[in-house]
Amino acid sequence: MRYKLIALDVDGTLLNDDHHLSDENKEAIAEVTRLGGQIVLCTGRSPQNSIPFMEEMGLSGYVLGHNGAATVRVNDRKVLHQFGLDARGLDPYIEYCRQHDIHFDVNTAFDMYVDNVENLTQEANFMYEHFRIMPASLPAWDDFREPIVKFTVFTQSDILDEAQREWGTWTQQYNILRSGEFFVDFMHPEASKGNALKNLAVQLGIPQEEVLSIGNYYNDISMLTYAGLGVAMDNSPLEVKAAANAVTGTNNDSGVCDALVKYCLS
Repeated sequence: MRYKLIALDVDGTLLNDDHHLSDENKEAIAEVTRLGGQIVLCTGRSPQNSIPFMEEMGLSGYVLGHNGAATVRVNDRKVLHQFGLDARGLDPYIEYCRQHDIHFDVNTAFDMYVDNVENLTQEANFMYEHFRIMPASLPAWDDFREPIVKFTVFTQSDILDEAQREWGTWTQQYNILRSGEFFVDFMHPEASKGNALKNLAVQLGIPQEEVLSIGNYYNDISMLTYAGLGVAMDNSPLEVKAAANAVTGTNNDSGVCDALVKYCLS
């Protein structure tokens, strides 16, 4: 099989719009694994709520969570690598979010914190239930014992557009990525899906040309361009398709299965 390491985004790629894993995708992944390919999830999600999909597929190996800011081994949940960011530099962004009533959360590799867990909006509660994660209340920076790897803001897309325009005029000290219509993620400047995938490939001794990646959004571009073959979903924005080498079907039509069959199993 030409591709030995296959990196899959989760939301909008591996999962359909109802956040379910199709039998077609699951079967193709099982066959790729049987033939010696190694599947890794490369996602904006936390390892905490992406590892269960690895387990559902019967896979061990690795999850590149928080857009590549934390690489975790599935079997023992060991954090193999993480890009910790400068937490105190987030203070002006947090102040902006509070002034404009924009929800935010702060993430370590496995834990998530929000401003006040008792006062979450209905939308935020629904989101966290949907993504199978329960946040805690944000402590003081000095009380953190683990590196902070990601700061995420969540609000309506037009409010997010305006916030991004404003933040774009500030001194840049983070990798700021639109990871979904309603989400913007802040990470260490070197944290990206592409860098995490590159680091893992080097660690596993797999050449770049034997890496395949499949994704659907702006935060996937770095891994699509790193891989020997980058495949965009048909539900991707045009800029993401332009960055890829090929386009497969949509996430609602098991496009991951189609790509694996075409590039790994044919």
